[in-house]
Amino acid sequence: MTWLDLPADHPFGLHNLPYGVFSTGGPDGERRVGVRVGDHVLDLAACAERAGMESAVVWRGGSLDAFLAEGRPAWTAARAWLQDHLSDDAARDCVEPNLVPVGEVTMHLPFTVADYVDFYASEHHATNVGRIFRPDSEPLTPNWKHLPIGYHGRAGTVVVSGTDVVRPTGQRRPPTQEAPVFGPSVRLDIEAELGFVVGGPATGLGRRVDLDDADDHLFGVVLLNDWSARDLQAWEYVPLGPFLGKSFATTVGPWVVTTDALRAARVPLPGQDPEPLPYLRGRDGADGGPGTAYGLDVHVEVEWNGTAVSRPEYRDMYWSPVQMLTHLTVNGATIRPGDLFGSGTISGADPGTRGSFLELSWSGQEPLTLDDGSQRSFLEDGDTVTLRATAPGPDGSVVGFGECTGTVRPAV
Repeated sequence: MTWLDLPADHPFGLHNLPYGVFSTGGPDGERRVGVRVGDHVLDLAACAERAGMESAVVWRGGSLDAFLAEGRPAWTAARAWLQDHLSDDAARDCVEPNLVPVGEVTMHLPFTVADYVDFYASEHHATNVGRIFRPDSEPLTPNWKHLPIGYHGRAGTVVVSGTDVVRPTGQRRPPTQEAPVFGPSVRLDIEAELGFVVGGPATGLGRRVDLDDADDHLFGVVLLNDWSARDLQAWEYVPLGPFLGKSFATTVGPWVVTTDALRAARVPLPGQDPEPLPYLRGRDGADGGPGTAYGLDVHVEVEWNGTAVSRPEYRDMYWSPVQMLTHLTVNGATIRPGDLFGSGTISGADPGTRGSFLELSWSGQEPLTLDDGSQRSFLEDGDTVTLRATAPGPDGSVVGFGECTGTVRPAV
């Protein structure tokens, strides 16, 4: 119990406590690190200073950067301290003056994105895209089940939820023409994903992160929308893969749900056949439970102009986040606090669980009808997309991720 009197089923109860960066008085206000507690945000530095905690210094900088660098022991200790203070009447004088109603804050990008990599970890999504883009070939490329495929994205265009997305311009080749044309994308899409936030000590060049150690570098998880210009992508992606069709914007949710808060959401992977090479092979869990290479039972909802059009399940993903991080570093690439990697589109076998509009409309052949009667295959100017997600917490509780939203604005 807590003096805050939070309902047991509140998605932002003491079992969750996600981190974010907020300001009051508008977007130009002083940025502060906070934790979501019910319908309030706790100013962490102010609370810790009032409690006489020397560790308050890691929360004073207006971003999570310093805290990310502290590593797993500090993250776990901070969580225990928060849960203790938020449930102890004796700490009320320390906590209560530093709670701000969530409706009175502006949320900001919670950390400086150091590097950004996006993976392609859903077998269902990769199969659907293969059938659409390469109808005369096998949908999965020969390497797909042997390694987590990804591409290096653009860290500087990762933006926080609520930021408008300007329609990208570039080259595309209409199907009726032999030569490319230049102009705004006409097949603008989304990809519903989870983003994994890396922390802990930076690794040196030439050193890899073993799978058994990868989890200690995973601080938390955000909702992530990998906006995608499918016509630009289709023209440019051979032979080197995504470039301008992906680099114009990636939206992340403002709340970083810690991996500690998601322990109860770990599930076994759906099965990997053929067995991965030894460096990607995790240990089995006890009694059929999640092993070292685990999945996550996260339920995602995709809303298009107020209409729920898809409900993907993250537990269907083929590759584990720890396998993705391990493979990212196996060639000796460094990682550092603030690195972000996306899971790739979350899609399932059922049409109602497809996580992109390319799949939902089957490349425009099967338009969707929204609740207002309008039809869509790809995004139009003024359209708004919102991602939401929840996961199971301990003792039947629910872990909330909040919202990840963006509105399309005309090309400039």
